[in-house]
Amino acid sequence: MTGATTGAGAVGHGAIGEGARSAADLTATELLAAYRAKELSPVEATRAVLDRVAERDGEVNAFCLVDADAALASAARSEGRWARGEPTGLLDGVPVSIKDVLLTTGWPTLRGSRTVDPAGPWTVDGPPVARVRGHNGVMFGKTTTPDLGWKGVTDSPLTGVTRNPWDPTRTAGGSSGGSAAAVLLGMGPLSLGTDGGGSVRIPAGFCGVTAHKPTYGRVPHHPASPFGTLAHVGPMARTAADAALLLDVVSGTDARDPWALAPAGSAVAALGAPVAGLRIAASPTLGYVDVHPEIAAAFTAAVEVFRAMGADVEETDPGFGDPVEAFELLWFAGAAKSIEHLGPAERAVLDPGLRESAEQVAEASALEYLDAMAVRNTLGTLMGEFHSRYHLLLTPTLPIPAFEAGVEVPAGWPRKRWTSWTPFTYPFNMTQQPAASVPCGFTSRGLPVGLQIVGPRHADNAVLAAAHAFQQATSWHLRRPSAG
Repeated sequence: MTGATTGAGAVGHGAIGEGARSAADLTATELLAAYRAKELSPVEATRAVLDRVAERDGEVNAFCLVDADAALASAARSEGRWARGEPTGLLDGVPVSIKDVLLTTGWPTLRGSRTVDPAGPWTVDGPPVARVRGHNGVMFGKTTTPDLGWKGVTDSPLTGVTRNPWDPTRTAGGSSGGSAAAVLLGMGPLSLGTDGGGSVRIPAGFCGVTAHKPTYGRVPHHPASPFGTLAHVGPMARTAADAALLLDVVSGTDARDPWALAPAGSAVAALGAPVAGLRIAASPTLGYVDVHPEIAAAFTAAVEVFRAMGADVEETDPGFGDPVEAFELLWFAGAAKSIEHLGPAERAVLDPGLRESAEQVAEASALEYLDAMAVRNTLGTLMGEFHSRYHLLLTPTLPIPAFEAGVEVPAGWPRKRWTSWTPFTYPFNMTQQPAASVPCGFTSRGLPVGLQIVGPRHADNAVLAAAHAFQQATSWHLRRPSAG
């Protein structure tokens, strides 16, 4: 790609034209419509996805497990239901991948770590996986994650480096980087990811896909994350409509999660909600972030799209300073918890950054932890008051484009940890607010730019409706990197 591309734009260089689309290039919504019209079968769609994995995963290393036999058997059962006119569930026959931190019956959940015993037993589905299975999604594989899901890029001593489909020398982001790379390349239209500090939104921003971090509790989770109530489970897809569909599937209560929330209405049903008349705050820097100029330009153009749709947009900052110190104490305490049971030999095979981060907070006191929680509570109150004035907040998803693969921070970066280049994402894990990332442009080097849409707690449907409206008005989400 040559030249900066930061406006609404038409599908261009690297896009898949309508005539060239295979079943692997269809969204989940399109697949279901094709099944309903008897134009395509779930077996055909699943074979197309598996073929795409065979063709493209070598470029990016998005999968740590693919189970073609189980997937095709599931697809055949779905095909029978569709043939009888008896599809069951919202995802019947749609291929879905699972990030390898979520328990899945019959498949190891290694969490990107050499410290997890592959022998299992693996006899339990976590709540969101159970929901996908109950809605007859065709689960076909597990996607890569860094060691115990601890950082914002995806590489680990167990599975190696996951790469960006637009430029394999660059990172896909993390910790749900495998899921982002997979859905972009048509290796399944849907993936379940997790997000404790940006882990669905970071790779969505770097790879140019759509992801949603729900309000905490909307998607039940078990076993509880060592990172506590920072960690959310969320959908990853190519479109907001597909993300809404998967959110509807996995939302709701589960007896194993005491924090799970009662269903809050259908995200899919809310997709047609108008943007016109919404009061939207646009914050290019949150008041403290240095942003790459091409990302700033793409963000400005995205804000203008909302104005053109009739929203009342005001450029303003929420009014908080960078809460990184409090977040790092809370997050790295979770890292320490995740490895506390390991002996010296097991610790020796961990990602060194994970080990260092856990050691960084090893001497922190309970009072210091409570101080960090107080920062979190204050931030939540501030954002609650902010959203009494604004329905939504827009920010860039990330301040920089994707950098070199296999490292935690860019070369020459002034700080050592991934938290130093993710200032737009982790604050909203602290506040437990819903936040989505959608593609909104490309840099002159052909790297995606993400737009973050944040709503007040419980406003997931409004966030996804705004994301969908933006995608109806633009075409960035339709772009795909060419093969080879």
